[in-house]
Amino acid sequence: MTSASTVDGLDWASERGIGPLAVKMGIRITEFTVERAVATMPVEGNTQPVGLLHGGAYVVLGESLGSMAANLHAGPGRLAVGVDINATHTASARAGVVTGVCTPVHLGRSLTVHEIVITDESGRRCSTVRITNHIKNLPAS
Repeated sequence: MTSASTVDGLDWASERGIGPLAVKMGIRITEFTVERAVATMPVEGNTQPVGLLHGGAYVVLGESLGSMAANLHAGPGRLAVGVDINATHTASARAGVVTGVCTPVHLGRSLTVHEIVITDESGRRCSTVRITNHIKNLPAS
C-alpha cells in the first residue's frame, strides 16, 4: 500500500485528473503535495459580464485544489468529500492568470480543512477560500 508521503503528487494528480469543469476553466496544477498544492487559472473566459473574474471561478479553483489535496492525504481506499466551503473576495482580477496556493489547516483521519489563497499576477490577494472535507472509506467493490 502506498502512503501519501511516498506518492509523487503531480503524477497522482495527473493520473486522477482535475475534472471536466476545471479543465474547461483552464486550471493547471503546477505543484502538488499534501503540504502545498498550487494551480493557475486564466481570467479570460472566467469573467462576469463586467470583466472581473467571477467569484464562483475563485471558488472552483479553491475547491479543486482543496478537494484534491484532501484526497491525496486520505490515501488509497478512502475518499474525501466536501462538506463546507466559503470564500472571501478582497480584490478583483481583470486580466492574466490567478494563482491558488492551498495549505492544510487540519489533516485528520476523518476531516481536513484547507485554506486556499488566490492572488493575481502582481501578488495581490483576490480571494481566500476555506474548504472542509470529510474522509470516508470507499465502499467495497
